[in-house]
Amino acid sequence: MNYDTLIHSISNFGYAALFFALWLGIVGMPIPDEVIVMTGGTVSKTGILLPIPAFIVTYLGVISGLSLGYVLGRFLGSPVLDKLRRKKNIGKHLKTAEYMNNKYGNFALSLSYFIPVVRHIIPYLVGINKMPFRRFAIYSYTSGLVWTYIFFMLGQFAGVHVQTMGTIIYHYGIYVGLMLVTLFLIFLLFRKLKRWKAR
Repeated sequence: MNYDTLIHSISNFGYAALFFALWLGIVGMPIPDEVIVMTGGTVSKTGILLPIPAFIVTYLGVISGLSLGYVLGRFLGSPVLDKLRRKKNIGKHLKTAEYMNNKYGNFALSLSYFIPVVRHIIPYLVGINKMPFRRFAIYSYTSGLVWTYIFFMLGQFAGVHVQTMGTIIYHYGIYVGLMLVTLFLIFLLFRKLKRWKAR
């Protein structure tokens, strides 16, 4: 599936196409998650989909895909991990995911959202380690909401440049991600200060 096919699918199948494009991200969709989420923002801006339902479906697609990784890790365990280690294109991401999981523990779930591919491996690792689902949900779903909101809103402003922007973000993941989170927090801080001054 390429970007044009994604737009065509959303035009024909609406919210379901958006959801399944993200849910299937765990099996290696050729379109980066960042581009799909931003596309959700773009199509809601142009009127193809309604903004609030589009955001909700996008968010559900993101967390469903990562929850699937957790469930697979929990019930299939390390045999799948051993197979992944042998694949060159996955091996380096797996090492990053293991390093993050060992160093940052629960917070690795939050940080991994901003690192392409690793975001799909970390849930699998914490599933193997038998992390309670409630703890997984608290860290993953909260971070997922922020991550989805940032990229969804970015998509509303990006317009026809979604694919280019999304691809750049995908390749420079962690750096762009941290920059976006910082800008988002600064925006919230200024908003709060403005309200405080108005009072």
